[in-house]
Amino acid sequence: MDSHQINVQTIAEEYIQNGDPLGWPEKVYANANGDPLYIPWANLAPHPKLLDWLQNHHRREEGIKALVIGCGLGDDAEELARNGFKVTAFDISPTAIDWCKKRFVKTPVDYQVVDLFQAPAGWRHSFDLVFEARTLQSLPASLRPQAMEQIARFVGLFGKLVVIARGKNLAEEVQGPPWPLIKSEMLAFKKRGLKEMFLEEYEDQERNPKRHFYGAYVAIDPRLVEELKRTV
Repeated sequence: MDSHQINVQTIAEEYIQNGDPLGWPEKVYANANGDPLYIPWANLAPHPKLLDWLQNHHRREEGIKALVIGCGLGDDAEELARNGFKVTAFDISPTAIDWCKKRFVKTPVDYQVVDLFQAPAGWRHSFDLVFEARTLQSLPASLRPQAMEQIARFVGLFGKLVVIARGKNLAEEVQGPPWPLIKSEMLAFKKRGLKEMFLEEYEDQERNPKRHFYGAYVAIDPRLVEELKRTV
């Protein structure tokens, strides 16, 4: 484990002990002073599984709406914009959003500082694609059911949700962040008005490979259809 990761865990533990489990990412970004090497999850490139989705599971259409959750330094959002999406991307960290705007000065992406748990009401069932990578694993397990409920609500009728997260076995103990998900948590999206298209497990290509989940869901559940009718 490198010193950057240890520092992140120390910061997160301090914030959690002080009753602020969502505040630590801003501290990490601010402490980085513009150096992405101090952001352990920043690869300065689109996530490989997003590229897989775009190549193998998406038919390009200009102007359809995408939402990127916990956008970090913006590479996934920019890739979606390059592929014709009208992209909204948000992060809880103001420093991260400022960083995105400095990296991509002429970006068409609408970058916003937003807390997932206090997202605008107008985003409800409004997006054709919702992309979530690494946000759920940045939350303590106690917060994830509410987070997953909120994420599912962003998906419009027949829209898609793509989720990528670190995974672990039920008995495996991990000092986070990240706090890996167990498979049953990924399956829980099916209880939130979404139909599973696929759910894959894979190991990344790091020196010490880590288990991950890569899932895609579509909003065609009748319960969601009725909810959408009530909101129109």
